Amino acid sequence: MKYKRTLAELRSKAVLHWPEDILHAAVELSVLPLLLKTQDSFISLLKVANRTPEAWREAIKHNTDLSGPIFLKHLMVITDIGGEALNKLPPLSNYCPNGIIKFSWNGKIWEYQFKEIQNKCSLANSALKVDSKRLLAGGELTVKMIDVAMLLLFGSAGINDSLPMEIKERCIVGTLLGCSEELDRFVKKNYIRVNRQVGGATSNALGQLMQDYVVMHLKSSLPSDWIVQKDSYLPNVFHTKEGNKTNFDVVVKSPQEKYFGIEVSFQVTTNSVIERKARESASLMASVHAAGHKICYVIDGSGNINIRKNAVNIICEHSDCTVAISKEEIKHLAAYLIEK
Repeated sequence: MKYKRTLAELRSKAVLHWPEDILHAAVELSVLPLLLKTQDSFISLLKVANRTPEAWREAIKHNTDLSGPIFLKHLMVITDIGGEALNKLPPLSNYCPNGIIKFSWNGKIWEYQFKEIQNKCSLANSALKVDSKRLLAGGELTVKMIDVAMLLLFGSAGINDSLPMEIKERCIVGTLLGCSEELDRFVKKNYIRVNRQVGGATSNALGQLMQDYVVMHLKSSLPSDWIVQKDSYLPNVFHTKEGNKTNFDVVVKSPQEKYFGIEVSFQVTTNSVIERKARESASLMASVHAAGHKICYVIDGSGNINIRKNAVNIICEHSDCTVAISKEEIKHLAAYLIEK
């Protein structure tokens, strides 16, 4: 079997998005994994739902990836209008006469009658069913959710309203319906912004979750007398002249005391961590080999495979074994560890 792979070989095995069996746990920490998993379906729907301003409602009924809450959450994320900001708006009749918004779209004047949010009501995440638990549960669009979606789609195009400036500036998605290139740029640009906002504790927790996933499947694929540890060190591998030990995401030790350092990187949007790992990969491999050990990488995620291609290619060149994140791929890694 081949263990040292090229980027093209790795791409053929990649799953790109969060594995189903840990998606629920990931969404409990952040809704971003679920949204990025359904991002392409969301963009595709907006590209084709351009017959009328409300054509998207019918399109959702035939989409197996997008529930009503997930579609609405996508709109809230890319417009950067969350439940807290929305909850300050009702009643919409304060901004739109008789609760009707008139807007310009495709050269014509259209109007939409708000059916619930023209009156005082809650638009918090839980009320809109876009908190993490309800996102996972799925469900159909409610009347309130349709009202909010129309506001987020066409708020900037309104011609008879006094909506707040943040609505007028950010709610432009409806003007891009059917425009393939513009939609791609707008949605993906905003998800890069969102991914950066996920930093700190949440980002670290998601990384730990993926490392736990690798550890769990390695333990199930290796004999019971092998030792698999997260956040550990290889003997005699240092990253400073002062003798500071180099930390690895996962360290595996065989019964014959053969050590393997494993680095895990799963990114669904751009992230500079993979570029740092690429810069360090040659010297890290040299240090690991000099100490008599092996270095392996688990690399996946659409950001890594499709965007940070140069960085991943460099890592592949300086890796003894490179695999993607699926169960089958981790079994492939286990086979390499046993063979060596």
